[in-house]
Amino acid sequence: MRIRLEGEKQEGQRMYAVIKTGGKQYRVTEGDVVRVEKLTKAVGDDVVLDYVLLVGGGESLKIGHPTVEGAKVEAKVVGQARAKKIIVFKMRRRKNYRRKAGHRQPFTALKITAINV
Repeated sequence: MRIRLEGEKQEGQRMYAVIKTGGKQYRVTEGDVVRVEKLTKAVGDDVVLDYVLLVGGGESLKIGHPTVEGAKVEAKVVGQARAKKIIVFKMRRRKNYRRKAGHRQPFTALKITAINV
């Protein structure tokens, strides 16, 4: 562990944001690719996520109440797909009750292009 001296700059400290979409929160930095709940956009479209809860990086930190005023995260849709299949199996022992179903959750892959404050 390296101790930072007072007045010394942190190298490689990137700006990050906490956004909310699809009922979930994501911590993103510029260049990240995140999987979010399905959005009705085509591949290649630009998306502006304006529900930004927190913006940080370096020494500054802005916390919204509930959102940060004027903050936006710009992203580009890089994919629309469905996640790996999960098996939902229900069983009641000794009752001859068994149900088996599969589920694939749809998602949208976003590449974060910019964080604007």
